[in-house]
Amino acid sequence: MLSNILIYFVIVPILMLGGLALSRNVKQIRAVAVAGSLVLIAMSVYLLVEYLALRAANIDDPMLFCGSWTWFEALNIHLAVGVDGVSIAMIILTSIIVFAGSFASWKIDNPKAFFLWLILLSTGVFGFFISVDLFTMFMFYEVALIPMYLLIGVWGSGNKNYSAMKLTLMLMGGSAFLMLGLIGIYYNGPVVDGHHTWNILEIVDNGGVDKGWQYFLFPMTFVGFGVLGAMFPFHTWSPDGHASAPTAVSMLHAGVLMKLGGYGCFRVAMYLMPEAAQELSWIFLILTGISVVYGAFSACVQTDLKYINAYSSVSHCGLVLFAILMLNQTAMTGAVMQMLSHGLMTALFFALIGMIYGRTHTRDIREMGGMMKIMPYLAVCYVIAGFASLGLPGLSGFVAEMTIFVGSFQQGMSEFLAGAGSLKLVFTIVACCSIVITAVYILRVVGKLLLGPVQDKHHLQLTDATWWERLSTVTLIISVAAIGCCPNFFADLIRDTFNGDIFHAVLPLN
Repeated sequence: MLSNILIYFVIVPILMLGGLALSRNVKQIRAVAVAGSLVLIAMSVYLLVEYLALRAANIDDPMLFCGSWTWFEALNIHLAVGVDGVSIAMIILTSIIVFAGSFASWKIDNPKAFFLWLILLSTGVFGFFISVDLFTMFMFYEVALIPMYLLIGVWGSGNKNYSAMKLTLMLMGGSAFLMLGLIGIYYNGPVVDGHHTWNILEIVDNGGVDKGWQYFLFPMTFVGFGVLGAMFPFHTWSPDGHASAPTAVSMLHAGVLMKLGGYGCFRVAMYLMPEAAQELSWIFLILTGISVVYGAFSACVQTDLKYINAYSSVSHCGLVLFAILMLNQTAMTGAVMQMLSHGLMTALFFALIGMIYGRTHTRDIREMGGMMKIMPYLAVCYVIAGFASLGLPGLSGFVAEMTIFVGSFQQGMSEFLAGAGSLKLVFTIVACCSIVITAVYILRVVGKLLLGPVQDKHHLQLTDATWWERLSTVTLIISVAAIGCCPNFFADLIRDTFNGDIFHAVLPLN
């Protein structure tokens, strides 16, 4: 069992939990968190190198490093693992944000308990991305969600109890839909060796889900995952949850946890139920199109830094689901790049907001000004994050959004010319308008927060970033710039998933 490298992405966080439980002081706690996160980054890089080597050797299996071990034989439940280009991209994203979040939480109160819950959350995230067994995937999904209640309710700020409860209830409601959808897939999928199967690859290889049931199960699974992806109108938990969460939790939540929604929609709903995806995608295309524009407009009228970034996340995550529903290779490649880009830049945003709030004790942009003079390092980092969000060339946001819009326009125009309607073309044009709206709220915040006169004379005594804060932000900035400057490497890694014969057989792309 231990011969499969993917298992270690669950084992290492569990070992970190043990190390944290045995730690007796703050230094030991920090050492365990940093050492463990470095090991996870090293494992992610090694996995990427090995994956690329196998693909270069013409190993064209849809997923690599596959392994399966029986958990509960009566229901044919297995710990089944495997990864493709999309999975590896998400694993790398998670490891980077866990590392950056460890330094962003350097001075957190009650660090032992905090890191225990934070690492448990990351255990669920890693397990979700490596799983190809639907039941195991759902189990890790719940492991990732449950710690959020305590992390916000105990270490949060503002109306934290309300936010924690709202987040938990809405995500659990989505999980109920998702659980029913997965059970439906299990019982209405193919029978393999005399048993129904939870394994995604086995379901695909043996005829897929019953076509009649797809039209019932597809909406359930897409909505179940879409709630976590902040799809309109199920997005309202997100701004409140982000506003009350501590810094590292906001980083991991917006940067990684919300990506479980987009990844799940792609991996389960679209991949296993392609006929229903083709027929029903227009319904969710409307909802996700609304998310893109509504989130951007809502960010324009906010004055709280966290609420601005939270509504920005609603818009950007809506763009991910929007692109997936285009059923176009270019757009879907852009969707995964957008998950990477948004994960990194929103983690950078929340890290900076936490650092600024820790000094000024306010997140209201009307009470701040002149921060470029007071804390120039943090101010410049905020400008970089803002430029990435509004799509400045050379940064990750530009590459991801342009790939999405090109693919979406291509698909919309193709269907329009073929007489299949103009819905996708119209909503692509509407989604493109979000770029302008994003520029409005980003430049507005930069102008009020960083420039102009200082609003509070006590702010003149504030200090700039510490070494651990600089390490956290530099890690994220380098990652954002790497995607922007070397887009082909990441696009090829992701596109490899969509080039596979099985993927085209299940979900033909234009």
